[in-house]
Amino acid sequence: MSTLQNDLILRTLRGEPTERTPVWMMRQAGRYLPDYVKLRNQYSFFERVQTPELATAITLQPVDQVGVDAAILFSDILVIPQAMGMEVQLVESQGPLLPQPIRSEKDLDRLHVPDADGELGYVLDAIRMIKGELNGRVPLIGFAGAPWTLLCYMVQGKGSKTFDEAKIFCYTQPALAHRLLQMITDATIGYLRAQALSGADLVQIFDSWGGLLGPDDFHTWSLPYIRQIVAAVKDICPVIVFAKGAWHSLDAMAATGAHGLGIDWCISPAMARGLAGDKVVLQGNYDPAHLLNPIPVIQKEVRAMLAAFGGRAHIANLGHGILPNVPVDHAKAFVETVQSWKA
Repeated sequence: MSTLQNDLILRTLRGEPTERTPVWMMRQAGRYLPDYVKLRNQYSFFERVQTPELATAITLQPVDQVGVDAAILFSDILVIPQAMGMEVQLVESQGPLLPQPIRSEKDLDRLHVPDADGELGYVLDAIRMIKGELNGRVPLIGFAGAPWTLLCYMVQGKGSKTFDEAKIFCYTQPALAHRLLQMITDATIGYLRAQALSGADLVQIFDSWGGLLGPDDFHTWSLPYIRQIVAAVKDICPVIVFAKGAWHSLDAMAATGAHGLGIDWCISPAMARGLAGDKVVLQGNYDPAHLLNPIPVIQKEVRAMLAAFGGRAHIANLGHGILPNVPVDHAKAFVETVQSWKA
């Protein structure tokens, strides 16, 4: 395997000194890039995800065109429910649809814990292909959804602002909910370990809907399962946990042994550092909507963000995924401002 020419993000996560702050963007391989839109118009979503050549081409686009310090695998968190036996449809501009949601024990009995090498082998093939094409230029980030976030989709059956059906399921059928969460956790551990063994240099756990839970519920329905995943993966490769909106539990997430914690723009770097402590790397936290500002404003705001993190133990990123209407030169301005900044 090629030696990495740019290992900034890995050295940062290991707590080693670096010459500058590394930078990448969530959803960087996707809908704001004109070359991605061309492929989207030719192939369905899951064709893009399940065809290693297409996933590779899409993963490399932001490395080639925007100059980020890491590639992130082009895939989707819903490949796990799919591999567990659920039908998952992804309709462009409408979001995910799982037409037979989990509501009862009978529904749960339809599911199984997949073998990552078998049912998710196409992802591992893509990772190996991407690593070959990257040829050591930058590290590759693998990822999975957190069990709570996957339960939300599997029970609700579609996207939602509140995921009330998922919450009601947990509160009224707690034993069943914990059984489902454990199945998702077991599937995710196998999947992320396989990603790392196939060549992913680090992995991120996305708890996109963690912020829908208050502190007590987060510690009941999300954190115990994230803790299991981190424990099973952190000795193979570095792990970043991003639980959007769940800043109240940064201390508990830091205690999982994760190397990095993602934060959104609703918490200041100083407050996040105070909650998370000094032993963990923080990642974030530029508001993606601010990338629609004029470039001089972006440059000024990014420098202010970097100064607020103090230039130590920090990976620059957005506080959530890049928006589809962001001009590519604005994304580049974000990346280049980070790369040229000196603390």
